[in-house]
Amino acid sequence: QNYLDNFWPDLKAAHELFDSILQARRERESESQENNGKEYPEHLPMEILEAGIKSGRYIQGTLNVNKHRAQLEAFVRLQGFGSKETG
Repeated sequence: QNYLDNFWPDLKAAHELFDSILQARRERESESQENNGKEYPEHLPMEILEAGIKSGRYIQGTLNVNKHRAQLEAFVRLQGFGSKETG
């Protein structure tokens, strides 16, 4: 902030960008405090997951991620579906 104020006082876009970044950082810190310092919320307890799977609310399977396009391509292979095994 001091740098912008001292060297670029008339550069409105830079000041707006700085304010935006500062606000986003404050929001992330606030969320982190709400989650007891953890970046991500905890997983659901196992008993809730098992009940959700039985009720059909959740599905269970294996996550497959394309190693060449990991950010763009992934899918969940459901257990009991798409298997070549016969039984």
